This record gives sequence, structure tokens and C-alpha cells, in this order.
Amino acid sequence: MKTLNRTFSTLLLLGVVVILAGGIIGLGLAPIAPLLVAIAWVVLLMRLIGVSFKDAQAALIKGIEAGIAPLFLFLLIGAMIALWLGTGVIPTMIWAGFKLINPQWFLPTALLTCALVGMMIGSAFTTMSTVGVALMGIGTTIGFHPAMVAGFIISGAIFGDKSSPLSDSTNLAAAVAEVDLFAHLKNLMWTTIPALLVSLILAFAFGMTGGHGGNLAAEGSSLTSLIQPTWWAIVPIVLIFVTALKKIPAIPSLLLNVVTCSAFYLLSGHSLTTWSNLVVNGFKTSSHNATLIALLNRGGMVAMMDTIMLIMLALGLGGLLSNLGILRAVMNPLVSKLKSQRSLVFATLVTGIATNFLVGEQYLSTMLPGQLFKEDYKRFGLSPLALSRAMEDSGAIANYLVPWGVAGAFASQTLHVSVLAFVPFTFLALLSPVFSLLSALTGIGLRQAKETVAEKE
Repeated sequence: MKTLNRTFSTLLLLGVVVILAGGIIGLGLAPIAPLLVAIAWVVLLMRLIGVSFKDAQAALIKGIEAGIAPLFLFLLIGAMIALWLGTGVIPTMIWAGFKLINPQWFLPTALLTCALVGMMIGSAFTTMSTVGVALMGIGTTIGFHPAMVAGFIISGAIFGDKSSPLSDSTNLAAAVAEVDLFAHLKNLMWTTIPALLVSLILAFAFGMTGGHGGNLAAEGSSLTSLIQPTWWAIVPIVLIFVTALKKIPAIPSLLLNVVTCSAFYLLSGHSLTTWSNLVVNGFKTSSHNATLIALLNRGGMVAMMDTIMLIMLALGLGGLLSNLGILRAVMNPLVSKLKSQRSLVFATLVTGIATNFLVGEQYLSTMLPGQLFKEDYKRFGLSPLALSRAMEDSGAIANYLVPWGVAGAFASQTLHVSVLAFVPFTFLALLSPVFSLLSALTGIGLRQAKETVAEKE
């Protein structure tokens, strides 16, 4: 592999940032077109310094290959959302929500519900695409701004994902830092719980001032009269939890749910043609109620295709930047200049967040800081638990704040709210790196290597 000049690599990265930020934020373009331009920019400039088109293509494809699992997962989630709508699961959840939830406590309830579900199943994506969809419908009907509702749903889902031993990203951070998973989860609470508590306080504050809960009874009665709850709803919900407890991987878990829901749908008298159309194109309610149409007309594999295209391009760009050595050419000289524990943690957080915005891929953004700084944490006398926490507080969650990121794009597609709209309300993702930095500045909760050694002895 050609050794890259740091100055050239830095200018190349700045060009990527200008293209993406200028196109998406400045001009308001959909992320797909700027991503395509950014890929062309990288390939052409690398060719100018002698990197062949063949090598660039191989790097791009390698980046996409790393995301095949989540891409397939998104297709299954699209099918599952459609089937949960078609078999009455999500409508039943919405019906129950209107019956049980006090509008003043809606935002805190949504936050804590998603946090609890996420902890039990270990997947923020599944949490958002199941209870998140139902809560989104209830919240917007009550009168809360969709971006606000989405922000608290995502915050709860992130907390649950970060706090679960079943989470892929949590296991990844622990594995890269070479620490015990449960020790990592325990250490995460120094930053995650304060972030959740502040998010909860803000949820109460927004909940008291937002929405028009006085109309809930009339609106709820109007909608619930049009929704027929079903006993069946409990079956696929329980199945999600059972497969999580059995530690069945995400793809077979969702596939099992899709098969089960499909069987019920077909046994309920629907034809194979109707089932096929539902799974592929999504659910379309027969009601003429505008609110119900807005709540229920969604899902299907086709609906996920924009997100999949976006993620494929982001993964391709990430593959170019990482596999051609561009990111390392910029970062390696900076690593040697770190002088303190504080600067090391700060550098880890910045690297995780910046990598998310550059490559749009959660796993790479989690792994790269670990690979870059692992030896430096030893050099400065910090526990690898400090590294794993900083990796998760930045690399694993900042992806939800990136319009072209895997997590951000998925949340936007699933909840029907743009990333730039819900970012200001996704407090858990915004606050976790802040509390991680505060821990480094104050020393509170910042694990030292000698503490870890003492515990082992």
C-alpha cells in the first residue's frame, strides 16, 4: 500500500467534509448525491498520486462488505414493520398507549420505555422499529413535535443498547479494548446514567410545555374507535424478547419473527399475493382518517431502499478512507503528541465522533480509536476500561447524529423525521461524550490501570 503524505491526506479529508457539509447542510441536498461526489473526489485524487482504480475499487467494495449484515437487517426490519402493522401488532400498541399514557408524562414514558426495551433486547434498531414506531404515532397525535418525540425515543433506545450485554456495539467496544464485558458495562454507567438523568429531566420539562394534552381524550377516543386491538399482538412482542434472551443473532431473530407473523397473516385469510405486496411495499390502511393514514401507512422492504442506498455509499466512502490508509495518515502523527490522560481521552472522543462523520459507519468508528490509542492508554497508566468507555461514548453513539450514518439514516427512515431535525433532541447521544470528557477533566470515574490490576488480584 502506498505511504500517504499527511498534508495530502488532510486536504483530501477537508475536501470530503466540505462536499458533505456543503451539500447536505449548506444546500439542503439529500445525502446520496454529495456522498457520490465525495467518493469520486477521493478516487480521482488518489489516482493522481499513483493509487490505481483497481485498488480504489477493492477498498470501496471492502468497505461495503463490512456492512452487508446491517443492510440485510434493514430489509428484514422493513418487512417486520409491515407485518406488525398488517397483523395488528403496532395498532394494538398505539391503542394501548392512548388508553394508558398521561400526555404530560408522555416524553419521559417514551424515553424510559425505549430504554427498558433496549436493555432487554440489546438492539436500538429493533427498539425503534417496534415500540418506537408506536410511540412516535402516539406522540405526534397528542401534539408533540415529531423531532422532539423522535429524539427522546432514540435517546432511550441508545441507553438500552449501551446498557445491554446483548448489544453488538457494547460487545465490540469491550472486545477491542480487551476488557471484561460486564466490567465495561459497569464502568459505562459513570457517563451513561448522568446522561439519562439529564435527558429525563428535559423530557419532563418539554412534556409539561409541549403538546396539547387537553385534546387527548377526544383524539384518543376518535382514533381508538377505529383501531381493533388483537390478542395476537403479544406473540411477536414476546418472541422478540425470547430470541434476545436466547442470544439468537439479530438476522435469524428477525427472520423468525417475520416467518411467524407471515404465517398468522396468511392463516387470517389473506392471499399470498396480498402478503407479498405487504412485505415488499408496506402497509396501507383502508381507513380514510387522515391521522390514521399518517400513523399506519409505512413499512415494507421497498421503503428501506433509500436508506440502503445511502448506507452503501457511506460504507463505500468509509472503505476508501480507511483501507487506503487516509485516516491513519492523518491520525498517527497526532497520537505521538498527546501529553496527558485528559488529552488522550479527548483525542479518543474526537476521533470516534469525527470518524462517524467521515465514514458514516458505527463499527469502524468504534474500532479505529481503540486501535489507534490502545498502547497510549497503557503508556499513560489508564485502564483499558477507560478506553472502552470513551470508544462507546463517541464512536458507538455519534452515528445517530450523522445524516449519512448507518444509525442516523435508519432512525430517520423508521421514525419519518430527518436527522438534522431530531439531533437537537437526541440528548443522550449529545451528552454522553460531554460526561465522558468531564470524567477525564475531574478524574471522577476515570479508571486507572492500577485499579484494574488491584481488582484482579
